[in-house]
Amino acid sequence: VQLQASGGGLVQPGGSLKLSCAASGFTFNNYGMGWFRQAPWKEREFVTAISWSDGRTWSADSVKGRFTISRDNAKNMVYLQMNSLKPEDTAVYYCAAALARVGVRELEYDYWGQGTQVTVSS
Repeated sequence: VQLQASGGGLVQPGGSLKLSCAASGFTFNNYGMGWFRQAPWKEREFVTAISWSDGRTWSADSVKGRFTISRDNAKNMVYLQMNSLKPEDTAVYYCAAALARVGVRELEYDYWGQGTQVTVSS
């Protein structure tokens, strides 16, 4: 099982960035997918998630209207489009997979990627 997150980098406040997560080693279509993040000196927190079945999404209040999660089941990929980025969005972003469910808690997820760094700074 592998979840490979990519696309992180340095971006100015107000800018955009798109993260990708490539999944392999499990039946992707059966898994809800989520993005979490961990800022320096803080606990990892839920960002957004997408259902395995009907494409419904859930997002933390802090990113609603700015971040969009999507998935391509044919490619075993999940994406996180981040717009209007703020310095407080700076964190390591992780993708995660949960069998036949979607949740906002870390313990609800079965598999985790290695993370990609996003830095929002001028």
